[in-house]
Amino acid sequence: MPTRKIQNPTPLRGVHVRNKRASRDYFILESFEAGIRLLGSEVKSVRLGRVTLEQSFARVLGGEAFLVNAHIAPYQHAKDDKYQPARTRQLLLHKKQIDSLNGKLASQGATLIPISIYEKNNLIKVQLGLGKSKKQFDKRRVMKERDHKRRIDQELRGKV
Repeated sequence: MPTRKIQNPTPLRGVHVRNKRASRDYFILESFEAGIRLLGSEVKSVRLGRVTLEQSFARVLGGEAFLVNAHIAPYQHAKDDKYQPARTRQLLLHKKQIDSLNGKLASQGATLIPISIYEKNNLIKVQLGLGKSKKQFDKRRVMKERDHKRRIDQELRGKV
């Protein structure tokens, strides 16, 4: 009986993991691209798409930016027993960008939210959005507008 070699899932090039709750819960005013400091096993896990950004946010503390509560699943072949999947990770931004973000966060009362994480030129990048939270009635209005637009499109195509 021939044995079959079990292959690891192939890494996705240009991995694109999106935070679906970001556009639903926030008005995105402006977006930025930042690098992220990761461990070697975390990079492999991100390339396999094993990232969750649902409950995560970014924070500026002491002149540095950090990604808080982003869950990167442990890489299955790593031997690290003390790995913390939801640890705080440093974001790599220039000092001027951090100062600009700090000013905008203070003046606009906004929140820094990770929108997506992806690979660009073999580097892992995080797209951050400066967001203002939506109220419940804003969410309902967006849903009504989307439903109305869908009905108009269907009528124009002659499906109704």
